[in-house]
Amino acid sequence: MFRALGRLFRAFWYLITGRLDEARKALSKDPNVVRATYDSVIEEKKRRISTYKEAVATLIAQEEAKTAKIKQLTEESQKLERLKEGAMAKAKKAVEGLQYAGKSMAEIKHDEDYKRCLAAYQDFNSTLSEKTARIAELEGDVRGYQGTIGNHKVQLESLVREIDKLKSEAADAVADIIMAKEEKEIADVLSGIAQDTTSQELQEMRELRNLAKAEARVSQELAGTETAATEAEFLEYARTGANNDEFDMLIGLAKDADTAAPEAHERRETKLPEA
Repeated sequence: MFRALGRLFRAFWYLITGRLDEARKALSKDPNVVRATYDSVIEEKKRRISTYKEAVATLIAQEEAKTAKIKQLTEESQKLERLKEGAMAKAKKAVEGLQYAGKSMAEIKHDEDYKRCLAAYQDFNSTLSEKTARIAELEGDVRGYQGTIGNHKVQLESLVREIDKLKSEAADAVADIIMAKEEKEIADVLSGIAQDTTSQELQEMRELRNLAKAEARVSQELAGTETAATEAEFLEYARTGANNDEFDMLIGLAKDADTAAPEAHERRETKLPEA
């Protein structure tokens, strides 16, 4: 029993889902639904492109930040180069003075001015090396960003062109569906599958016209207008006949007619002799 109920519910479910699927397919062929579907797809793609643009804009901002950092480090490196040159120039002048004073190499290296210039030069050089390495690293990042951003820009252009194509495709799809629907209806009418609604409407209009005329005729009869029209017709015949008789009398035709009429009557009344 439970199995039978299960099969019954399953069959009922298949029936419902099948009808829903058929209804969905039929609804999907409606031009307005097709147009709305394309509009929805286009709007979704626009949202994705907007998100995509935001991501690319973030990459561009990072590229610009690294480019600005490179510029800053480059200016700092140029300053360090000048500081190195200054430290070297000052150390050289100090050494020349010490040598002129007859100081030995060991004494020169222990001189405070010499050691201060040497420490400054070494610090400037070390900092310059770090900044140079950082600049090289940032330049590599910028080159990577430029390649990535370039690819993303090409992809964005392709997506924008795809939206334009979808707009054109939507118009063509709606037109094709409308045309196909009209052609199907015409073909169905010609093949007898479907009923021509225009012929049916014309037939209904003709029937309504005949019915209206019949109702008017009945109303006329009930109101006495038909009887009045008949009486008028009889009176017209009587008037015409009287005028004709009067005219015949004036020209003497009526007398001849009266004379000829009894003779004809007598001839009709005379019986033939029996044989």
